[in-house]
Amino acid sequence: MSEAPGPRAASRQFVTFWVRDEIFGVPLAEVQEIIRMPGVVRVPRAPGSLEGIANLRGAVLPITSLRRVFGMRDGPHDDATRVVVINRGALSGFVVDRMASVITTEEHEIEPVDALSGTIRTELLQGVVKRDKGMIMLLDPASLGDVREKAPEPERPTSPAAELPGMPPPQESGDGPRGGDELQLVSFEVEGQEYAFAMDDVQEIVQIPARISAVPRSEPHVMGVMTLRNRLLPLVSLRRMFGMPQGVPEEHNRIVVVSLGGADAGGSPVSVGIIMDAVKEVLRVARAMVDAVPPLLASGGRGAELDSICRLEGGKRLVTILSAERMFPAEDPLRLGGVGAAAQAEGDEGAAGHGDDMTNSDDEEQLVVFRLGNEEYGVPIAAIQEIVRIPEQLTRVPKTPGFIEGVVNLRGVVLPVIDQRRRFGLPDLARNDRQRIMVLMVGQARTGFIVDSVVEVLKVARSSIGPAPRLSDEQELLIDRVANLERQKRMLLLLKAERLLNMEEQGALAAL
Repeated sequence: MSEAPGPRAASRQFVTFWVRDEIFGVPLAEVQEIIRMPGVVRVPRAPGSLEGIANLRGAVLPITSLRRVFGMRDGPHDDATRVVVINRGALSGFVVDRMASVITTEEHEIEPVDALSGTIRTELLQGVVKRDKGMIMLLDPASLGDVREKAPEPERPTSPAAELPGMPPPQESGDGPRGGDELQLVSFEVEGQEYAFAMDDVQEIVQIPARISAVPRSEPHVMGVMTLRNRLLPLVSLRRMFGMPQGVPEEHNRIVVVSLGGADAGGSPVSVGIIMDAVKEVLRVARAMVDAVPPLLASGGRGAELDSICRLEGGKRLVTILSAERMFPAEDPLRLGGVGAAAQAEGDEGAAGHGDDMTNSDDEEQLVVFRLGNEEYGVPIAAIQEIVRIPEQLTRVPKTPGFIEGVVNLRGVVLPVIDQRRRFGLPDLARNDRQRIMVLMVGQARTGFIVDSVVEVLKVARSSIGPAPRLSDEQELLIDRVANLERQKRMLLLLKAERLLNMEEQGALAAL
């Protein structure tokens, strides 16, 4: 009579993969999925091992290179490269060179990692399994989730700020425009001429979509309609309205969405999108620098669209301020020969079909989107004081903190300027026409930050904004949220404007 079998030793399954010349494994139970290497968004001030973050079906997925974790030389990604997605309450992805297999091992086969001490980071391992084809190192997902490498330190002030020779100090009152004495404008270019709308009239600035639906028998300046967050937006060409030829839309063209006052049947503001050659700046100007339109231009109805003219740079630069209300008067709200009403009706019909997909303005956040390198960032529009071009030359001032690129005289006020590329550890970029200075109030210091380009002013549903994964202490302070625009296949890193400078740096700038 045979003996009954004893209790079977516990067995475990591991997913194994190659990282360079070594085989590693992670518990199968903690692997959510294995995916190809996706496009990633690089995150400044993150650990050096981080490849970036990616969109995984609406979730933000931080992706870490295991080569970098173990101090191995980086290699190119190819068709065999995979990302192993671990789920321990929060998702984490780890880049591996290629997959191996799924193995089953008995608990007693797992040996301690003492023998590997000094050759690899053993604190990340839970044991090793020896097989005929070699040794498999078993990674501890809990320890992998805690991998943090020190992010590069920002430059620190090297000396207290000095007085600025030849430039007046900031004025507390009198010289500079303040409150009701100033006007905020969004300026843009058409056929080399600069125009502007009052900031209060501009709802947002968006890129030209891949497809614009033409409307038959419409006015010549009507380009068609586009869908903007489940509503139809009529589009007109400012070039055609002003009797200029309209070419094929190009990448740098933008649509300025202006409010016409009032609301449609669904309670949404009545708006129209105006196609411009390029958006230039956000300006704050003293009302004293704004003149009425000369009577000759305003006569005969030909200058009805013109509201006023702004004189900048001692009158060498003239900006024509347009009136949205006069461009699209109430008796013909969109000057589209009925297209506006049709678009509104169709939009309302579509809204009824979308139900919960419709976004209330209270559920949106308005962001200024800018680019640094290959990545897009956003800051709340309320944090932006103005956006200006970079002057031909920044004034370098001796004995100022090393992180200051230079200073400019902005309407009699000294504005310190910081190159944000350097702050984020990106290579220097030669000055070009697309770069802008974004002026923000950081603490008590009014500061300009050089960015590669300002892309658009965008309204984003709050439901699309979530917390950024915690990758390093410095990154967490600077970038606390991510806007995941899944339909557009875009991901925006949202910056905390008040954290762009630390307290020591803010104090040094305040001294200027």
